[in-house]
Amino acid sequence: MPLTIKQSTMSAYEYEGVVHIHSVYSDGSGTIEEIMQAATELGLDFAIITDHNTLKSRTDGYEGYYFNEHGHPTLCLISYEANDLYDQNHYLAFGVSKTVHKKKYASDYVEAVREVGGFGVIAHPHEQREAFEQYPPFPWTEWRASFDGIEIWNQMSEWMEGLKPENRFRRAFHPLASITAPPRETLELWDKVNQERKVIATGGVDAHAHKINVLGLTLKFFPYKVCFRSIHMHVLLEEAIDITKPIETERQKIYDALREGQSFISNSYLGSAKGFRFWATAKTHTANMGETISLSNKNTHIHILAPKRCTIRLIANGNLLIEQQSERLDYEICNAGVYRVECFLNGKAWIFSNAIRIVA
Repeated sequence: MPLTIKQSTMSAYEYEGVVHIHSVYSDGSGTIEEIMQAATELGLDFAIITDHNTLKSRTDGYEGYYFNEHGHPTLCLISYEANDLYDQNHYLAFGVSKTVHKKKYASDYVEAVREVGGFGVIAHPHEQREAFEQYPPFPWTEWRASFDGIEIWNQMSEWMEGLKPENRFRRAFHPLASITAPPRETLELWDKVNQERKVIATGGVDAHAHKINVLGLTLKFFPYKVCFRSIHMHVLLEEAIDITKPIETERQKIYDALREGQSFISNSYLGSAKGFRFWATAKTHTANMGETISLSNKNTHIHILAPKRCTIRLIANGNLLIEQQSERLDYEICNAGVYRVECFLNGKAWIFSNAIRIVA
């Protein structure tokens, strides 16, 4: 069930799910039913399918609610992943009414996604790997494009980029233990761009469940249920999802929260991040993740609430402002800037918030 948190006048319904998933409609091995079975068994609230250059699974009727044996609903949303005519510059297009033809340059389909009512996130922006020739890297190169967001953490990219001959068996049998943190290069780029304009962050599993042949046996490499225990997106809504209402209105609540950055990313393998909150207050005003608030002299504070004791790091304009071992951090703000939060458990990255902008 979604978690409800009340803080003074702030109320939010928290929903947890997985983003960036591929099915048999593109280069994944699983059907939508198989993917949603894995999501429902884990009790997730939503799963967003992003097959390459197609929304056919939506037109085929697969978008909707799926239920586990306890009756918990998981909302299946269908978006897609675009690329240019060279199969580069992959862009997750969310909340779109139709696909943009792939024979375009990145700057073209970034604008086109917005024109059809959606928003987009750069997928695996700094991807680099050499372990599998059949799976080349697809980094982003068109930085002049006015993208809406950046996928700062991609579970599959991190796993493959860290693969070496000496650790391949360990990473194969304990894949989720290899998740450490988003790439520093990506975080630095996100911080830099965010000081110029608002750019939201997401985290994705990039699940394909590729089939491989081992000693004559066909095995699924990284099954969906394994992937779905890793990088989660948490969205905060002002209104709860109502399964009795048309799916068009309810899916928009999820997309709006992602679009505005009213969300955070977690590595669920380290433990549940439900209940994490990050907000700012200035006199009688409150701002949550993804929002902006005006600096009030000696009356502006940032508040961070973690689900359990961890290393809380408050980042201001890309620089570490304060680090503290705690479940809660309250900090007076004296300068305008872009503020975000990182939480670590046992040296591994656990939670990354979207930013709050404090303006003079």
